[in-house]
Amino acid sequence: MRNIAMVPGILALLLTGVLYYIIHHEHANTQAAVSVSSIKNSRVPFRIAYFNLDSLEAHYNYFKDVLAQVKEKENEMNQELSGMEKGYQKKIAEWQKKGNTMSQAESEQAQQEYSQMQQNYQAKKQTLQESLLKHNEDLKADIRKKIEEYLKEYNKEKGFSYIISYESNSFIYVKDTTYNITGDLVRGLNDAYKNK
Repeated sequence: MRNIAMVPGILALLLTGVLYYIIHHEHANTQAAVSVSSIKNSRVPFRIAYFNLDSLEAHYNYFKDVLAQVKEKENEMNQELSGMEKGYQKKIAEWQKKGNTMSQAESEQAQQEYSQMQQNYQAKKQTLQESLLKHNEDLKADIRKKIEEYLKEYNKEKGFSYIISYESNSFIYVKDTTYNITGDLVRGLNDAYKNK
């Protein structure tokens, strides 16, 4: 029985291997004109630049505005949830005042209502958190897009082979500040943001 369950996985693996071979083989044929020796003999220098992501986040005005927007949305979410909680606590306090005077039917009704309140609260909390997460992801994608678009234009003049982001916890251990373009990136992005 276990062997039958493995069949789709094995087929998928085999198909992936075949597709990889076909794509790689075709790619190798189309790239045959470009050889490693021609790249070594080219006069184009191989240059890598980097920007400090922490500095960009600290000095890019649009990023600061986005952070403020995220905090505002979080506060709105927390206020909405807090309002629900206060309403529920008021209802619970009313039930507690009645306490022993409640009939069996009223007590069961209160239990059902309490259970429904908890479900409503959890559903609302989950919906708000998902909405906030999507909003944050959209904003991150927008920031990334703005950085990429700016770097494409920036690199037309500079001609770097790669531009990478550097974070304090990244795997890069040595960096030459000659190729640090963080200042240029911050100035350019802020100017573009100000002009919009």
